[in-house]
Amino acid sequence: MQTIIRLEHISKVYGSGNTEVWALHDVSLTVNAGEYCAIMGPSGSGKSTAMNIIGCLDRPTEGSYYLDGMDVARLGDNELAQIRNRKIGFVFQQFHLLPQLSAIENVMLPMIYAGIPHKERQERAAEALTRVGLANRLNNRPNQLSGGQQQRVAIARAIVNRPVLLLADEPTGALDSHTTQEVLDIFRELNASGITVVMVTHEPEVARQTKRIVWFRDGQVIHDHLAPTNLGQMTLVPS
Repeated sequence: MQTIIRLEHISKVYGSGNTEVWALHDVSLTVNAGEYCAIMGPSGSGKSTAMNIIGCLDRPTEGSYYLDGMDVARLGDNELAQIRNRKIGFVFQQFHLLPQLSAIENVMLPMIYAGIPHKERQERAAEALTRVGLANRLNNRPNQLSGGQQQRVAIARAIVNRPVLLLADEPTGALDSHTTQEVLDIFRELNASGITVVMVTHEPEVARQTKRIVWFRDGQVIHDHLAPTNLGQMTLVPS
């Protein structure tokens, strides 16, 4: 099976001397193509640092990171930017949509940076928005959309460049329970179509809808294949 994420003995250290903080310590982890994983752990456990490294937003102090078979841990800023644009789709708690642009224009943005011709950008953006149930909202601006609809636009934008990996950082944190379920249904459908999804969440009810949970504590992975049905045994352990 193809491996999309391979972290090998990753450590991340901030500061030096008396102010040195080990955010991650000797973390090794693999995620294969087509998996749907949740990353969980108490505050300060290292899960956000791990997500930043997986998303090529930060570099490890030590260790190697292979994304879709490519060693990306030591790439330069421009090369990392290209990797992020072409191989990774990001969905955040805040939608980060440009208010002056319509839904379809927001979704087209990553393709501009990828150099895709205008006609193809329009076609692929419309297709992505249709895929998340917004075929009738292509020309609406963010202030004309509900929170759930804005997150759908953000998901469409994340998948429009056909990434090998979809990273979601607390994607339901700003949504009510009904809208949360609608968004999770979209993630499940995308995963069923073959997209690899890794999600950071602190919400057990969200994590239970994934297929595998990775649990961080004190900068280390203490469980890398926790079944969602066994999540309760971890959430009851004090941090």
